[in-house]
Amino acid sequence: MEARRALVVGAGFGGIAMCLRLKRLGYQVTVVDNNPKAGGRAQVYELGNYKFDGGPTVITAPFLFDELFALFGKKRSDYVEFLPVEPWYRFEFADGSRLDYGGKLDDTISEINRLSPGEGAGYERLVAFSKKIFSVGFEKLADQPFHRFGTMLMQVPALLVLKSYLSVYSLVGKFLKDDRLRRAFSIHPLLVGGNPMQTTSIYCLIHYLERKWGVWFPKGGTGALVQALVKLMHEVGVTLELNRQVSKVMVEGKKAIGIELENGEEMLADLVVFDADPPKVYKDLIPAKHRSKWTDKRLGRLSFSMGLFVWYFGTSKIYQDVKHHTILLGKSYLPLLQKIFREKKLSEDFSLYLHRPTATDKSMAPPKHDTFYVLSPVPNLLGKIDWEKEKESYREKIETYLENTVLPGLTKSIVTSKVFTPNDFEQRYLAFNGAAFGMEPLLLQSAWFRPHNKSEDIKGLYMVGASTHPGAGIPGVLTSAKLLDKVIPESFAKGKVMDKKTGEQAYGSA
Repeated sequence: MEARRALVVGAGFGGIAMCLRLKRLGYQVTVVDNNPKAGGRAQVYELGNYKFDGGPTVITAPFLFDELFALFGKKRSDYVEFLPVEPWYRFEFADGSRLDYGGKLDDTISEINRLSPGEGAGYERLVAFSKKIFSVGFEKLADQPFHRFGTMLMQVPALLVLKSYLSVYSLVGKFLKDDRLRRAFSIHPLLVGGNPMQTTSIYCLIHYLERKWGVWFPKGGTGALVQALVKLMHEVGVTLELNRQVSKVMVEGKKAIGIELENGEEMLADLVVFDADPPKVYKDLIPAKHRSKWTDKRLGRLSFSMGLFVWYFGTSKIYQDVKHHTILLGKSYLPLLQKIFREKKLSEDFSLYLHRPTATDKSMAPPKHDTFYVLSPVPNLLGKIDWEKEKESYREKIETYLENTVLPGLTKSIVTSKVFTPNDFEQRYLAFNGAAFGMEPLLLQSAWFRPHNKSEDIKGLYMVGASTHPGAGIPGVLTSAKLLDKVIPESFAKGKVMDKKTGEQAYGSA
């Protein structure tokens, strides 16, 4: 019997992971994406001889990538090398103090005690508590499909014991007293689109996740990892079609039967998976008559992550003292977060995330040069900011701030430059409201309360990516594909997969 056909819309990490898992289940798989390159938000931009990672800059839980290659008897290390990052992050505080975080636990504790004597013990307790959260939030819940409410109910007692009703900032505050430390160790929600003052403390599990598997960077940049995965896709017979804009999900009798492209072309399939923001899929691609659960009214009540202002630049000098990841925390914290998430206005103060990949991999820039991007959390497009008017002045403010702090002489050394605003996230990545991370990770927008990986409205329609369970970040989107292994049945007949020994295509399971 001929293999079932599967369509995956979106070639980000979630879509790539999904297409490989579907291929392993025996499906004939085609992936379509509106961009000229695969990778989704993990795009790579090359300006001259400078390489810039467009999105994710850290790899945690690297085993999730190893699993994708292992599905076909391959080793990830034969395709792309992961380099350790040390330290994981450097925090630069407004008062001129700094903290290097990551690597050996003892080194981190020493750094904390240097900054705030005696607080290392509090950090140890925080890590121990985050391990407990990890054992529930990651090991028991992350790869569980939540299309049944009972799955959620079973974990409620454990989540209450672990104080999931507290925000990340509140929980961190129970272990650390120094305001600088509280800010530094509560920033993880911002890496997945959440307000530390509002995001459920379940996300404190990231503290232990980093400790367990470390922080890594792909040699050649995140783009090299995408290329490795695309190579694997081609080897196992997945079809990748780029520059393909989807205009509609084709629905017949409450079942998805394929997609229609902007040029009018129809692509039929037995199932359709979107690696995209579910709110955008439901609102823009599926007529209201097919949506009893995700109505326009319900979609209008959702809360979304902040937007991002990203400035990519290359310099003609090397900033040797700047680490791979530097987080510059501004004078304000709560007022800044209020501006971004609630008031949705630009603040005069800001905190910045500075990425210098050349600290780990010098191939990202020409010899004796450096490659950077700096990221500033800003309101999403619900803030009605005119970015065409504001982007250059905002970039100049960031440039001045960096020149006066960690990058002296920056202005004279800039060789190339490129800016991304929430407008670009909406246009290039189809991000709903220009939200860089999809839905905000609030307690009542997590697990069962998020758009389900298996559509509640349309049979044969599935979702992976940042706005589905378990959430944003590379481990989250990879796991969103992994959990669908438990939901999507094997194909009636196995398609062509790779023979483990010969590397040639063969019928049967891999």
